[in-house]
Parts: sequence; structure tokens; C-alpha cells
Amino acid sequence: MKMKKKLYGMYILLAVLLMGLGACKDEFFEPSYSEGPVSEEAIWNTDRRVREYLNNGYNYMLARYNVDGSGALMASGSDEAVNSNLNSNINVFNNGNWSSLRTFDEQYTNLYTGLWVVNTFLERSPTAVIFPASDLPALRGEAFFLRALFHYELFKRYGGIVLATKSFSPVEDLNLPRNTVDDVVKQIVKDCDSAISQIPAASTKDWDAANYGRATKAAGMALKAKALLVYASPLYNPGNELQRWQNAAKSAKDLIDLNKHSLLSTALFPSLWDYTTTATSYNNEVIFATPASNTNTIESNNAPISFTGGLGRTNPTQNLVDAFEMTNGKAITDPTSGYDPQNPYANRDPRLNQFIVYNGANFKTGSLTRAVETYEGGRDNVPSNVNSTKSGYYLRKFLSGNATYNITGTTSVRRPWVLFRYAEILLIYAEALNEFGGPNAEVYNAINAVRARAGMPVLSGLTQSQMRDRIKNERRVELCFEEQRFFDVRRWKDGESNFNGPVKGIKITKVGTTLAYSPFVIENRTFTSKNYWYPFQQSEINKANKLIQNPGY
Repeated sequence: MKMKKKLYGMYILLAVLLMGLGACKDEFFEPSYSEGPVSEEAIWNTDRRVREYLNNGYNYMLARYNVDGSGALMASGSDEAVNSNLNSNINVFNNGNWSSLRTFDEQYTNLYTGLWVVNTFLERSPTAVIFPASDLPALRGEAFFLRALFHYELFKRYGGIVLATKSFSPVEDLNLPRNTVDDVVKQIVKDCDSAISQIPAASTKDWDAANYGRATKAAGMALKAKALLVYASPLYNPGNELQRWQNAAKSAKDLIDLNKHSLLSTALFPSLWDYTTTATSYNNEVIFATPASNTNTIESNNAPISFTGGLGRTNPTQNLVDAFEMTNGKAITDPTSGYDPQNPYANRDPRLNQFIVYNGANFKTGSLTRAVETYEGGRDNVPSNVNSTKSGYYLRKFLSGNATYNITGTTSVRRPWVLFRYAEILLIYAEALNEFGGPNAEVYNAINAVRARAGMPVLSGLTQSQMRDRIKNERRVELCFEEQRFFDVRRWKDGESNFNGPVKGIKITKVGTTLAYSPFVIENRTFTSKNYWYPFQQSEINKANKLIQNPGY
């Protein structure tokens, strides 16, 4: 029978859960006290173990600070960055070698295993021992959210997928055809609505502190809005059905009107991803994130090489740097912007310095602060060092200046991977509403709120097409390195114009005290129409011949 190997793997997973249920403890859950093996029935006969089983479902969420085992971000699979490790498998996205026999970011089995876990919970929980019994709807709401999330992660990679709305047994035929995109989005929305209606906490702070990090109504609304935005976008909406854009706009507005989330202040914004301090831990901008863990590997993987332990993995491209406007709100390509290519970082959008380390910018904090040198011969541009920047830039976003990351360092940072934050909801609302009917006061209010927080001038007097371009650029800048650009360009069907061609860096030469800046091509990238979707692994196709491969693979 086809696909039995996957089923057997799920039952092996169940055996592991039975032997050590609750051993994996997330920081926002109550401590686990289960020891030794337990029977399957014992799970559902004990309140604590029922809750632990649901907790395990959260372990299948995707944390994305290291997607290749060597510190790569998905940004290096887009025009945002190159990876200093030239042997990283992230380059499969860029060099034309992506195929069913050479995949990367392969989450297929992981996500379907997560779906099996939450479906099992949904099937068994109605008759399980839960005390008080009134908690059952909330717990099921969380499971519905996770099911929607796992389906969404599959959908944004593959398009039409096999919906898993039940757990499967070894006697069932799993050689199943893919569901249509319409059916997949309908199911995601349905599960989001179930989560929204059943989870009592509107936002994280509405939970007690022991449960911070669990799904909320707002998380369900954010996921619904994002799924509907993708569904309305050109990749899936070639006929531009306006109702889809209206549905996405309404879902984003529902979250805005919930009035539980807001933008962080300008001062706190750079620390949005740092949960070490009370000021930014579970802050109002973060709608939903993975559990926070204590780590300094993000710093060690991405810090400039002259700082002890820095591997400088993620090197932002000149393509991305050029997207940051001048402080007057004009693009650097505008002859009236005041941009000086020989003083390229002066009077730029403040987010450039917040997100990217460029030559002369200070890095670290306190007594360790000093300027980074990416000019030829500088401390952070050493060709003999394989980790040296390939673009003339290093990553700053996500990194804490307080973290110690040398080999003997002990200082770490509590950091989650943020899946949904309020700034993106505002930009979803602006984009969907603009596509539905053109720019109006609400479109301007949404995008200008994000720009104002960054210290950028407000927009006004734009046509629908002009606003579309500004929203795309605002997403590119505000959400850079957050794994948005990789999928945004695909849903917009802009891959051939954005990902097929050269990515550039900056060559800086120093003579005396004078610096000269010259853009150069780092590498040429390949993107064809098939790359809008992931290929299914050939091994999956071999196990289930009804699982039709995506076009071109």
C-alpha cells in the first residue's frame, strides 16, 4: 500500500511520545512531571498529559534563524542577501539546481507529522479527562490554530496539497490526490475561525504568564489575513477577483479593530526580537511567535568577522540597501533625492542602520563598540577569511549588541522567531485595500503608521499603481530578513524580474582618508516559472503516484 512508511513513522512518533511525554518543555508552558513510559490510553485519562500532548504540537512550528545547519537565513535564497558560506545548500534556490531530487527547506514530513499530532488531539480530546472541563474549547481552539498554521506552511510552499483533517491509521490508503488551492484556503480559514471563536485570550497578555506564547484570537486573525492575502495575490488570483482582496482586508481590519496590538515605540523597535528584558518580552507588536530560547548562536553566526566568534553568514545585498529611501522619502534613483553615491549612507531611512551593518557603522555596545571596516583591507573585509563579507555588508537585524558569542562566552539572549507582528498586519491591510479600490484614507493611515514609527515622511497623492509599488517597497524594507521577501516576490509573480539576474555588493577602496564606493556583481541568480512553488521530493511522488508534481519539475 502506498505511503505506509509515513504512517509507520507517525506511529513510531507516538511510541516516542508515550515513552517521554512532556520531556520537551517550552518555556511558556507549565513544567512537566511525566517520567517513564505511559500507555496511549493513559494520555487521555490524565489532565496533565492531555495538555502535554497538545503542547507537543507547538514543537512543529518552524523557527527560522538557521535553515541550513550553519546559520543561513532564507534571505540568502532571495535578493536580500548572499551567504558567506559558499557551500551552503541555501544556494539551491539561486543556482538553477533546485529539483525534486535536490530539495531544500524540506518541511513536508515535519509538517504532516505535526498535523497528525494535532488531529489526534482533536479526535481524542472530546472524551479525554480535562479539568476543569470548561477548558476543553480553548485547548481545541489552539489545536485548530496549529492545524491551520501547518497547512498554511505547506500551502505557501507547494500550492495545492493533501489536506490532513484527521489522523490516519495504517489500514487506510494514503495514496491521495492534492486538494485544490481553493479547498486548502477554505480549510485554513475554517480552522482559523474555529480558533478565533474558541480561544479565550485575545492576545498574549490575556493569558496568565505561565501560558505566554500560546495561540490567541489575534494569532488566528493574523494567520487568516495572511492566508487570504496570498490567495488574493497574482500567483493564485490571475483574474484579479476583487472579492479576495476585500476578504483579506476585512480579516486584517478585524485584527486591527481588536485593539490588542500596536507598534512598538521607535526606541524599543530594534529590540523587538529580544525577550531578555521586560520592556520587549511578549510585547504588543508581536502577535505570535515560536517559544523563546536562550541562545547566542544568532550573533555568532552573523556578526562581522573582526568581532570574536563572528561568522558573518548573512551578507545583505546592494539590491536591498538601494531599496532604503532617503530621509526625505525619495528613492535614491530620484535625481532630486540628494543621494550621493560616494557618501551613500548619509540621510537614509533610519532602518538602514537598524537592520544592516555598513562600512563605518558602529557595532556592539558599551566598551566593545567600534566601527565596522568593510573597505578593502579593513578588519571586516579579509578575503583569506572564508567567512568574510561577500557583499560589503553584514546583518544587524535580530542581533543583540549585548550578547557574548566568543567560544568562552556565556551571555545569551532570549529570542523567538516572530511569525506575525502588527506592522505586517498594517501592511496587509494597506495592500489588500489598495488592490480592492485604490488608495484611500485607511490605506494611507496603515502604511504611514509604519513609516512614521521608522521616522519616515508620510505618503500622499498616489495612484493605485504608485501605492502598490510603495507598499511592495515598504514590505521589502520593514520586513527584510524575516522570510517575507522570499514568498512575497513569489505571490506577486515578480520572480523573473527580481530573482533572475545579478545580485550586487559594494566595493570600497580607501586611499588615505578617502573612500570610493563602486557597486559590483557578486553572482548571477537563476529563477524560472517553475520556481514559484517548491518541488515535492521525488521520494514522496514515488510513494504516492496520485500526488502530482508541481509544473516544471
